[in-house]
Amino acid sequence: MTKFIKTPIAISLAFLMFSGMVSAQQVKIGFVNYGRLIGESPQAAIAEEALREEFAPRQREGVALQTELQQKQDQIQRDLDVMGPEERRNAERDLRKNERELARQQQEFSEDFNLRRNESLRKVQSEVLREVQAFVAAEGFDLVVSDGVLYSSPAIDITEQVLAELKANFAAESGG
Repeated sequence: MTKFIKTPIAISLAFLMFSGMVSAQQVKIGFVNYGRLIGESPQAAIAEEALREEFAPRQREGVALQTELQQKQDQIQRDLDVMGPEERRNAERDLRKNERELARQQQEFSEDFNLRRNESLRKVQSEVLREVQAFVAAEGFDLVVSDGVLYSSPAIDITEQVLAELKANFAAESGG
């Protein structure tokens, strides 16, 4: 709730601050769709692909374990009528143990994946922010706003230009 209050206040203060400058010079204001920059940047696509490759073996291992567990469960279900009470208890105990192990592995996988995803996202966000700042400085903008904007005219939307710079810099850095 306070974010919604702070954003309009911050924008209003910025406009008031620049209002004295308007009479002396023209103020250059821009808008950037930060979410789109993160979503469409080649840096984010590469980070996502690297993350998928990094966690693919563990994901396959988890799926194999889950399949194996399901097969054991089906086997126990089929053999239930021919098992003795002791054998049934042992089979059910082993099955519960395997289910707990699977749940633990899935939890660890999820935590590790989320941790790495957040690290990758922070890195991409930092790269995108540096690119926005470089573009804004090169183009001489006085104010650039992003999240919390209810409306922006396409005339001040610089998202496409910054995205083009991100792609160009990525291509130059990766040699392609």
